[in-house]
Amino acid sequence: MIAALLMAAGRGERFGAPEPKQYTLLLGRPVLRVAAEALLAGGQVQLLQPVCAAGEEARIAGMLEGLPHLPPVTGGATRQASVKAGLAALVSHGPEVVLVHDAARPIIPAGTVEALLAALETSPGAIPAQPVSDTLKRGAESRIGETVPRAGLFRAQTPQAFRFAPLRAAHEAATAEATDDAQLLEWQGAAVALVPGHESNVKITFPEDLARVEASLLPRLLPRVGTGFDVHRLVPDRPLALCGITVPHDLGLDGHSDADVGIHALCDAIYGALAEGDIGRHFPPSQMKWKDADSAQFLIHAAGRIAARGGMLVNADVTLICEQPKIGPHAPAMIARLAELLGVEEKRIGVKATTSERLGFTGRGEGIAAQAAVSLLIPD
Repeated sequence: MIAALLMAAGRGERFGAPEPKQYTLLLGRPVLRVAAEALLAGGQVQLLQPVCAAGEEARIAGMLEGLPHLPPVTGGATRQASVKAGLAALVSHGPEVVLVHDAARPIIPAGTVEALLAALETSPGAIPAQPVSDTLKRGAESRIGETVPRAGLFRAQTPQAFRFAPLRAAHEAATAEATDDAQLLEWQGAAVALVPGHESNVKITFPEDLARVEASLLPRLLPRVGTGFDVHRLVPDRPLALCGITVPHDLGLDGHSDADVGIHALCDAIYGALAEGDIGRHFPPSQMKWKDADSAQFLIHAAGRIAARGGMLVNADVTLICEQPKIGPHAPAMIARLAELLGVEEKRIGVKATTSERLGFTGRGEGIAAQAAVSLLIPD
């Protein structure tokens, strides 16, 4: 069995953001989620064990929703302590091999994991690494002290792969802090193999690293556009759910669920852009479990489908068509709620309203209609 530790306990202070860099959005998704998807993409990893800072367990689990993973475990004060905690959590599962990967490295180049696993056939550990190509200088006080020969020097990357038992033994025996897990095996006298690394395997440390990764990923994504339309009748004795909030009104919308016409149109737009049918296909009104259901869960599912396809929401726009109630005063709250459910910034969401000039069923106040449009970026 092959397990992987997703190391997400660091604070990433050099990144200079209010939150750790692994939580930063990369084309609309947290960096650590993209890294987790990369670990799982080839199908070799059967167990994914996230390791996070204390108190972040639920947040990490939310970011990884929809991906197969073990419950996040709390790391330690150092990376070494965090890896040790992750290894301890895997003991009961009995893996033969473990990959240790930085949550701040969202790209694992094709063939890397295969090369690491092949190297483990003759070594207890293997890491991807690139030869140092730049001239190296040792300096102090803004002056060069000496030129360091670069022959035989490599830049270590992750994921690093190890036979589980030797790595855990090396952690148990450690009496000092190592720079990475490979060094722990070096201290044990073990020969750790090197496999070819790649420039695209960037560890996001500074903001410019994030920009570089985004630039490398964008050409792989194709734009997709979807539209949605929905209608519900206004009836008494029902709360009026619109775009994820309850709007004060003497009538509500009739439907099998809460009949949130705005969310229903938005879900249809997303499913349409993904070529995955409509909301009725995913949540059939014939099923009683959706009776009076909160439509928020439908939109969360639609957002999950975007993530599952490795895509991102560029923007979404909803138009509500009604005479009453007035939508303008409630639009900011609607935008905030839709952005929350979709996991994007509010500036990516638009909510507006229009009337039908008192024509038709909306003009007579018999119902509310909604239309929505979305733009997605999806891997080819």
